[in-house]
Amino acid sequence: MTIVIVSILLLGCLLIATENITKVNRAAVAIFAGTVGWVLYICFGMDFVTSQHAYDFSSYLHSQTPAIPESSATVKSFISRFVFLPYVGRAAEIVLFLLATMTIVEILNNNGCFDFIRQLLRTRNSKRMIWTLSVVTFVISANLDNLTTTVMMLTIMHGIIPSRRQRMFYGSAILLSANCGGALTVIGNPEGLVLWNGGAVTATSYSMSLLLPCLATWLVPTYLISRSLPERVDTEWIVMPYRGDDTRLNVWQRLLMLFVGIGGLWFIPTFHNISKLSPFLGVLCVLSVLWIVNEIFNRKLMNMDAMVDRRTPRVLQYGVIQMILFVMGIMLAVGVVKETGAYEELMKYLGVNESQPFVWFHGVAAGVLSTVLDNFATAINFFSLPDEMGQTGMVSELSTVYSCNGLYWRVIAFCVMAGGNILGIGTMSGLALMKMERMHVGWFFRHVGWKALVGGVIGLGLLWLMQ
Repeated sequence: MTIVIVSILLLGCLLIATENITKVNRAAVAIFAGTVGWVLYICFGMDFVTSQHAYDFSSYLHSQTPAIPESSATVKSFISRFVFLPYVGRAAEIVLFLLATMTIVEILNNNGCFDFIRQLLRTRNSKRMIWTLSVVTFVISANLDNLTTTVMMLTIMHGIIPSRRQRMFYGSAILLSANCGGALTVIGNPEGLVLWNGGAVTATSYSMSLLLPCLATWLVPTYLISRSLPERVDTEWIVMPYRGDDTRLNVWQRLLMLFVGIGGLWFIPTFHNISKLSPFLGVLCVLSVLWIVNEIFNRKLMNMDAMVDRRTPRVLQYGVIQMILFVMGIMLAVGVVKETGAYEELMKYLGVNESQPFVWFHGVAAGVLSTVLDNFATAINFFSLPDEMGQTGMVSELSTVYSCNGLYWRVIAFCVMAGGNILGIGTMSGLALMKMERMHVGWFFRHVGWKALVGGVIGLGLLWLMQ
């Protein structure tokens, strides 16, 4: 059964990597792999529990009053409460964080808090345009989810640049900026959130160690792209969208909402360090405050049809739900494979050690895989390996490579980001760009991907020199 469950995960990874060919949605594949894997696991629960959790299961049987006999129902109850639910909890932390941040973005966008970006883009100079787009995207993505940032910036860019060919270049620059900015902080993408929630990294140390590598990976390809652009860019300006009412928020109200939303997210690492509570609770608190401010500022819209669009964030849209379900499915699928002991056997077969060359080998392998396989799926699989190594005694408790803020976590997080930039299909942000602009993988690699590869290699070299 372990072989069957592992095969389901591998088949799922294959379908995710070939989504642009098979047209099978990766979120559906991830959910299928996660749910079917756990159903099969619990059907053969006795074998898995006795091999992986024998001591805990024995303690569970004897802790009941009176002591209960070993039976199929007892095994299933144990798995449900003590094996399955912890994985659901860890996945839910990430999903709730993403849902809250996406809702914050939607509230701010509905109230015109990002309209200043359009004002910054009032230029026909191509180099100024691409660097303005890139810098704004990089800064926003460091504070918000990179998929949400990418879609928002692509939408803004789409309304300004009419030429599809030019949009392909500027959209690619947005994609690179969003991915690099998201990798810089623990709240910028799901991979960083997983490490932060699991205690593998701290927010400040993580960002400082990846600052120069992420900047290199972003600046080098953006500069190369800007050199291939003509001097002037064709732009068109339309009247600002009518928001369904005649009481648009004034400048100070929008600035206050932007401060509450983005400023609140900056406070999340401090909240986590002080309270030791999960970061998703802090971001939900920020969301609640922002939502109340939104209600107060838009109170004149009560009992109006426009209030439906204004007060209720339209976060429940297809792209967002797809990402959330994908993250949940991947974490559950990797979790069930981990519980079968397959990762432990893989580490024994590879003959793992704590040496830095092995860590760099892992990083390069993760980067290569993430060019075709989703970077989150790749990262979660590689993040699971040190856990099994620690359980089998392969890694000492004093290991600096796999400890909090250890080299391994940073190398994997950086490499999957850099690898996802090469073909564009390694990230959900890249897929969003390709679908929006009807872009092909071949075109992306010829004009952008190889430049991203150069930047990634330079960034990896900087990360190696900084150790």
